[in-house]
Amino acid sequence: MNIEIKKSTKPVKYNDALTQLEARSKLVSQNEEKELIWILEHEPIYTAGTSYSENDIIDKTINICETNRGGKITFHGPGQLMFYFVIDLRNKNKDIRKFISAIENSIIESLKEFKIECQADRENIGIWFNNNGKLEKIAAIGVRVSKWIAYHGFCLNIKNDLEPFKKIVPCGISDKKVTNLTKISKIKFNKIDEILINKFILNLKDLIV
Repeated sequence: MNIEIKKSTKPVKYNDALTQLEARSKLVSQNEEKELIWILEHEPIYTAGTSYSENDIIDKTINICETNRGGKITFHGPGQLMFYFVIDLRNKNKDIRKFISAIENSIIESLKEFKIECQADRENIGIWFNNNGKLEKIAAIGVRVSKWIAYHGFCLNIKNDLEPFKKIVPCGISDKKVTNLTKISKIKFNKIDEILINKFILNLKDLIV
């Protein structure tokens, strides 16, 4: 698979990243550019997907950036790994549910490398950690598909501040908390970005028809 791998070492503004993803998706749809995987962190920002509700905002003083990805409201900031992509589904299985499953499996398989067992939830999209019987969200997924070009991606909480999530109903789910990897384990999550990339590419290969 001919995918460009891009990693940004400094935080990227959300709107700048979105502009680049949208431009890239158009070029991919015109067969003028490679598919993309882009690893980065964002400066602190609340973003709201196409199905969010005003009721999901607890602190009405915060600024919200509305976006065209799927999903509801969440927070991005330092210590959170953003895994963006622009993927052409025209030469793969045109099944969005299977594509989402490929994303979910990539995260679950990557965390297994660090002895962390997580799970997907058909009712509540994302990846969840079972903390003594209580599910806590470790990764959020938000994807847009236009003309069978998929973009946006997922975020994985590694060592980010969890306090900002108290000002919203994260992903519209009020009865479950958000967590991060450093709360779950004291080990070092070295090269987790590389592991995620490799697992994602492997799962994408399974979608090729």
